[in-house]
Amino acid sequence: MGRATYVGVDVGGTKVLAVRIDADGAVEATATRPMPGRAADADALEEAVALAARDVYDVAPPHALGLSAAGLVDGAGERFLFGAHLPWRDAPVRSSLARRTGLAVVLDNDANCAALAELTLGAAREARSALLVTIGTGIGGAVVLGGRVVRGAHGLAGEFGHMQVVPDGLACECGLRGCWEQYCSGRALERVARVALGRHLDGPEVTALARAGDEVARHAFASIGTWLGVGVAGLVSAFDPELVVVGGGVSAVGDLLLAPARTALVGSLQGTAYRAVPALVPARLGPEAGAIGAALLARDGRG
Repeated sequence: MGRATYVGVDVGGTKVLAVRIDADGAVEATATRPMPGRAADADALEEAVALAARDVYDVAPPHALGLSAAGLVDGAGERFLFGAHLPWRDAPVRSSLARRTGLAVVLDNDANCAALAELTLGAAREARSALLVTIGTGIGGAVVLGGRVVRGAHGLAGEFGHMQVVPDGLACECGLRGCWEQYCSGRALERVARVALGRHLDGPEVTALARAGDEVARHAFASIGTWLGVGVAGLVSAFDPELVVVGGGVSAVGDLLLAPARTALVGSLQGTAYRAVPALVPARLGPEAGAIGAALLARDGRG
């Protein structure tokens, strides 16, 4: 037998990202594919996952494959139930992908996978209790208590992005209104910038402008950063974590997002003169965290 390797694939709103790790968790290879042109086709998405995984194979196939996906995964890790940005609906993704690839497959929510990666290798390594908030196309979340990712009674804990923060607010892809991710996410960033500038810019373009000092772009980040802090304050009141880790592609801008979030967190949390306010810190593993966590699940089994 060859040496042990494990592959993790993260399916987000705009791309499919794969990593290969060794038995110690070190990343050996990465590959990215765009979402398939037929993004509403579940079979096409599953094939894109299989192809991304093959892109990072070593000489021999990996020992197992982990899949990280943005949405609701059942407690057994067998079925992808629903995702606002993905086409699977109550789909047996684990068994289907195992047949397609010939590999043992594990499945979990993307934020749970990212939290496992940050807990094992990243910003939450020293924490017993933490929250992870991922900001990408939408918002994902995960809860760490007692040094373990908590999935809840039905495997669905951590869907922070679909907490209602504005009654009868903006319509969300999930079918509800006023969800947190409509005010704090990559799509929210693009919308705020579009309204201010009168033209469409994608997230990377807004980020580049903000880093270059453009005041409109910086205001867009300040807006979603403020909403980030407001939402995190509610989570801190509920869970009292040691720290809050912020990941996802939008968080790569750093303090342009996190500075207004920290200000809003303090301003929205009760009793800050009498309590510890948890640190709001960036994830260390960047946009690969979900895929790394999925590979770690493949290595260790889904606990």
